[in-house]
Amino acid sequence: MPAPHHPADQPSSSDGFIRVRGAREHNLQDVDVDIPRDRIVAFTGVSGSGKSSLAFGTVFAEAQRRFLESVAPYARRLIAQGSTPHVDEITGLPPAVALQQRRGAPSTRSTVGTLTTLSNSVRMLYSRAGTYPEGAEQLYSDSFSPNTVAGACPRCHGLGTAHEVTEASAVHDPSLSIREGAITAWPGAWQGKNLRDVTAVLGYDIERPWRELPQEDRDWLLFTEEQPVVEVHPKRDRVAKPYKGRFWSARQYTLHTLADSQSETQRNKALRFVESGPCQLCHGSGLTRAALAVTFGGLSIAAFNALPLAQVAEVLRPAAELKDPSPAQSRVTSGERSEVAKSIATDLLGRVEVLVGLGLGYLGLDRATPTLSPGETQRLRIATQLRSGLFGVVYVLDEPSAGLHPADAESLVQVLDDLRASGNSVFVVEHDMDIVRRADWIVDVGPGAGPGGGRVLYSGPPEGLAGVPESVTRRYLQPRTSPVEHEQREPVGTLELRGLTLHNLRGQDGNGLDVDLPLGVLTAVTGVSGSGKSSLVGGVLPSVATQHPLVSRVVEVDQKPIGRTPRSNLATYTGMFDAVRQAFAATEDARERGWTAGRFSFNVEGGRCEVCQGEGSVSVELLFLPGSWAPCPECHGARYNAETLEVRRAGSTVADVLGMTVDEASDALADLPAAARALDALRSVGLGYLRLGQPAPELSGGEAQRIKLATELQRARTGHTLYLLDEPTTGLHPADVELLTAQLQRLTDAGNTVVVVEHVMTVVAQADHVVDMGPAGGDEGGQVVASGTPREVAASATSRTAPYLRAALGS
Repeated sequence: MPAPHHPADQPSSSDGFIRVRGAREHNLQDVDVDIPRDRIVAFTGVSGSGKSSLAFGTVFAEAQRRFLESVAPYARRLIAQGSTPHVDEITGLPPAVALQQRRGAPSTRSTVGTLTTLSNSVRMLYSRAGTYPEGAEQLYSDSFSPNTVAGACPRCHGLGTAHEVTEASAVHDPSLSIREGAITAWPGAWQGKNLRDVTAVLGYDIERPWRELPQEDRDWLLFTEEQPVVEVHPKRDRVAKPYKGRFWSARQYTLHTLADSQSETQRNKALRFVESGPCQLCHGSGLTRAALAVTFGGLSIAAFNALPLAQVAEVLRPAAELKDPSPAQSRVTSGERSEVAKSIATDLLGRVEVLVGLGLGYLGLDRATPTLSPGETQRLRIATQLRSGLFGVVYVLDEPSAGLHPADAESLVQVLDDLRASGNSVFVVEHDMDIVRRADWIVDVGPGAGPGGGRVLYSGPPEGLAGVPESVTRRYLQPRTSPVEHEQREPVGTLELRGLTLHNLRGQDGNGLDVDLPLGVLTAVTGVSGSGKSSLVGGVLPSVATQHPLVSRVVEVDQKPIGRTPRSNLATYTGMFDAVRQAFAATEDARERGWTAGRFSFNVEGGRCEVCQGEGSVSVELLFLPGSWAPCPECHGARYNAETLEVRRAGSTVADVLGMTVDEASDALADLPAAARALDALRSVGLGYLRLGQPAPELSGGEAQRIKLATELQRARTGHTLYLLDEPTTGLHPADVELLTAQLQRLTDAGNTVVVVEHVMTVVAQADHVVDMGPAGGDEGGQVVASGTPREVAASATSRTAPYLRAALGS
């Protein structure tokens, strides 16, 4: 192996290098590496090679540990601390800031404002510098938040959407009598019978059809706030004794269930009996009338939050540029010209301009985060860090280009350059070769994944990587020069979509988007971040496609976790563990003991270790030091009790099998057809390095998506299935992208239709059909800019994707 490239070795770290010695975090193999400060450094390598373990698990973790040592022990308990990295020594290490990708479903109450923390400053602006109605008392900043008791609208509780029970929503069939269940909003079973009996005792006719009851009676039964209690004498049950029964109107019962029920199922059921819409009291803002009466720049806080960020900057600019603010002026009438207004507006303007500079000027502060594209979310997180103005720190970023269109990545590179120019070091774990080429230094880790990786193959300027034959990355670092060879498939039909209006989908005439998607081929949906790609593929297609005669099934392969607890893992999700447990139960030793497959499950009593409940580890609270998980003292991480581990199959215990990687298990379980199919599929999408028992929370979004894809690949080939994938290459090295693309082609060749939202142009170049959305993001998107074969779209004069697609096609 060629020696890593280092500048002149000097005994101290004063030469501008961070020196790592003996790093053994995760799969790192006693790594020694020197990394320059004040540079943009790209950490590269195939998925699972150990680059994140080096950048985050070692360099950042050690920087954080050293900082927290300076914090008072009591305060340390309040801070989420990482574990101490396994490394002998790190010298020349400055303070570090990490920007990792957070996964999981965002709350519906989360907005652009809360994600970027701009909402806090906006609320303070209105509280301290807003224009109040004459005689109104000043409100605290909490009063301008719909997520607090002080600020939430009393009718909709801050949600902006009110639920109202009407006669039409509560009574679905007026020809029925009350005894026959006319009031659908009432509960079923004995609760419903109780309400009907109470109604009869109150003197209402429960035998007549609902439509024949007097309107006055119907209104009382549906909407009264009264709750009379009466004594009910059951007539049909001679054993039952009289009891006191309380009456609930349909409205009371439904709204009580929505507000107080702990059951998601019950709340969803109750929503069937209400009509929902913008709250009339707060006009959908979720705020009190007192908060909405305060203005800044002539706008209420709801109107301010609804403005695109580019317009927000213009509203703030006059206050931020005040030449002679007067702190003595009355806040009630003219707080906008005060010193406080200038101070808050100046800070807000600077932070908003960072977002506008990243191409997010079309977003509003009240935009709900679940409606954002992955690229928009990523840029919002980056912008939140950039305004800090720190000097001399190491920024460690986890795939900052994830979810970004190549055109959007240009502004990202400028941001990274600005950070470096400000006297900081920028370390990026990155797969986008366009960004890697722009780095000052590359640390390439590999050569493979898992146990086959964990070594630094090269550390030096980008051009030097070409001389490292072991590196998988090196051949992707040079732009493509030869044309892409791909034989176009002929569609078997067309899925015609007309008048789509979800989110920003609007079409060129504003009356809805019209788009034709060919069936039986691989289609790539492209466009800048926020242009409407995910709205089209994830929001519209799943419900519309099933109506087409040539689509028998729709499968969404997303990046949501395959499980939220350590009990869910690769083996259980794919179903292969069922075959493994049955194989162990079929051994002679297990049959003699009378054990079934259930004995070999770590989720039920019997075979599992009861000390750790089958988790394999126990939580250790260390008070002033970071809490951590340690192997179970009883089973030492095996998950099973000693008696269960006495049973072996081909020399391995069931715990040994869970500890195998997919590659290792492919040989050990080759005689189990069900397991072998799953393992082959996992290897085909580049997941051979994962352990079978790897807990779901440890998997990245890209790994979770590929596991789901592999689960589909092992199914019987039926054809006529529509597969929808939203940015499946996120988090993948170009070598892994090639593997994934081959599997998408394989799915399409089997007679299925595959539609992918994609930013990686090498994938788009190998599609049969391309739909390019745009022309920009947000309200300026939602249209089809170009569609056709990759070469036809690459020739478009109006598409922002076209130049990058031409480069990928090698033409």
